[in-house]
Amino acid sequence: MDYLPIFADLKSKPVLVVGGGDVAARKIELLRRAGARVQIVARELCEELQALADIAAVEWLASEFVETQLDSVFLVIAATDDSALNGLVYEAANRRHLLANVVDDQPKCSFIFPSIVDRSPLVVAISSSGTAPVLARLLREKLEALLPANLGQMAQIAGEWRHKVKQRFNKMSDRRRFWERAFNGLFASQVAAGNVLGARQTLDDQLVHPEKVQGEIVLVGAGPGDSGLLTLRGLQVMQLADVVLYDHLVSEEILDLVRRDADRICVGKRAGAHSVPQEETNRLLVELAQQGKRVVRLKGGDPFIFGRGGEELQAAQAAGIPFQVVPGITAAAGATAYAGIPLTHRDYSQSVMFITGHCRTGGEGVDWPALARERQTLAIYMGTVKAAEISQQLIAHGRDASTPVAVIGCGTRQEQQVLTGTLQQLEELAQRAPTPALLVIGEVVNLHAQLAWFQHSAQQAGRESAVVNLA
Repeated sequence: MDYLPIFADLKSKPVLVVGGGDVAARKIELLRRAGARVQIVARELCEELQALADIAAVEWLASEFVETQLDSVFLVIAATDDSALNGLVYEAANRRHLLANVVDDQPKCSFIFPSIVDRSPLVVAISSSGTAPVLARLLREKLEALLPANLGQMAQIAGEWRHKVKQRFNKMSDRRRFWERAFNGLFASQVAAGNVLGARQTLDDQLVHPEKVQGEIVLVGAGPGDSGLLTLRGLQVMQLADVVLYDHLVSEEILDLVRRDADRICVGKRAGAHSVPQEETNRLLVELAQQGKRVVRLKGGDPFIFGRGGEELQAAQAAGIPFQVVPGITAAAGATAYAGIPLTHRDYSQSVMFITGHCRTGGEGVDWPALARERQTLAIYMGTVKAAEISQQLIAHGRDASTPVAVIGCGTRQEQQVLTGTLQQLEELAQRAPTPALLVIGEVVNLHAQLAWFQHSAQQAGRESAVVNLA
């Protein structure tokens, strides 16, 4: 280990920065965030530092460096384009046993600035010991994406409860178990959802009843298939799940992102095959949560668009189970984007309607005249079985039989297929398309030939992605 990673308390401590340019300004920004009292030695200041000096946020100590300026500072940074001056600062600091950093000159650094993920009071620092700063920055960017923004608030609340927890549990092992449950349970979810009052109440309840474990249900939209379209929040929740209930629309590459030791239960529904009744899914969700488990209900697309997510959360609410929702990219948005079909376009369509191809038994009839209007796009979910009826009814109610249509099978996935033709050919297209499939009806389909970026990328990469045109 070339450097000992430490976190220094710089609050109100004097720190000398030699240099007044943009590089110095970046270091000074970090120092000020840490509460340091910054002193600057420079012949001139950049605009940013001059503005800070004008309001006394930093002190412009002098225009020339002399060794005595180091007599009363905590550490020093040299950030000039004069290598001789930088070396002079470093040697003077060494003689006084002061920590020094010469920017972009690792041999002349007795301390270095790491890449920082700031979730104050939680701070993560990454360093390559000065050998590969770009690599350290790339790792920081990955961690920035993985670490929720609310971690700092969670740590702050935990700090307020430390004394209470110490009073309640004498053994360190008991205190550790308490915090492990809190950071992986309802408390963490409530903080993430912005329910700080509820999170504080949860900690108090768990202090009084440590044996009681409160479960929860998290409804997560998995998107249309491509794992790259899964939201960051969805990934974070999936990594904390105790059990995951998923349907057939969730792709294997999405399921591979679930926490390895989480239980997985398929509760999917598929036309013509054995399906789990919705009431059984509702019962299972409630039962697992009542056992104190964090239950993730993973649904293809967005759970509130033809996903029955509302029904499942109504069951949770009736049972008094805490829940939250993580939206997902719905199939109509994701599949059409990958097929190069804009849902709206000022030359072709000013509106779009999302429709399900089948409704609850005994539900209201379809308003075919409204659906058959010109200059609008129809995106029809689960419509392949009734494609013939959809085509016939739309034509009968005034939509031109030559209206462009597309059937997008396995949208956003490597095996995506886009079949295009006209409204009168919709049944044939639907029969040939792999499932799950989305029906798109409207003039915007004509743009597919120009904008099918994913199709072209797939062909260049040798993936099995196809275009079929019956027109």
